[in-house]
Amino acid sequence: MAGQYGLARVLSKRGLCSRSEATRWIAAGRVRVAGKVVRDAESATALDAEIVVDGEQVELVIPLHLMLNKRRGLITTRMDEHGRATVYDCFAGAGLPWVAPVGRLDRASEGLLLFSNDPAFAAAITEPQHGIEKTYHVQVEGLPAAEALAALEAGLPIDGECWRAVRVRELRRGAKNCWLEIVLDEGRNRQIRRMLEALGYPVLRLVRVAIGRLQLGSLGKGEWRVLEDADIAALHLPAVAGGG
Repeated sequence: MAGQYGLARVLSKRGLCSRSEATRWIAAGRVRVAGKVVRDAESATALDAEIVVDGEQVELVIPLHLMLNKRRGLITTRMDEHGRATVYDCFAGAGLPWVAPVGRLDRASEGLLLFSNDPAFAAAITEPQHGIEKTYHVQVEGLPAAEALAALEAGLPIDGECWRAVRVRELRRGAKNCWLEIVLDEGRNRQIRRMLEALGYPVLRLVRVAIGRLQLGSLGKGEWRVLEDADIAALHLPAVAGGG
């Protein structure tokens, strides 16, 4: 049986409108569930319930996919119990429907983060067996030798498993630190940080610059935009993904 939520949340989850706008529609008597007008925004409703708004049946979720340039210091969650800023603060005032992060970036990390209201789209990107590559630019303390970079690709024993990067190359170096480009095809918790720490090179800055061939590009810090068809194509998703 499908899970039940408040009616306003169901409309939001279906990608039709924001929860606040859905609440106004419901209060105005514009929404029917199973043929009956419902004026309580918190009325328990199944996600697959028969819902009609202004005489038109709400059939399917309207797919919505976004990309955000996450700033350092934001938590990848909708609400933080400690009151810290979250990635959703970047969408404040935009009136977006319900969307969820596709994967995560930890608080100290920056860069490309996707959001979607389509679970199939999210699964196509995040499930390990699909092997969608993610590219990171990483500033490390110290100047790793070629042997250290090779070790990242060969694999390091961490938590009883072998953690490895797909590709690693040096981008540039200064007197005391350097920037690396690291490509992963899996998403273990703090994977890059822990691998580099194991080699004695603490991470100073970590920026995700690409998912598949979708580039962060010139999108400013804290800015977001809706993905276009060309962006979806650049992700090279398997056929199980939802439409763009």
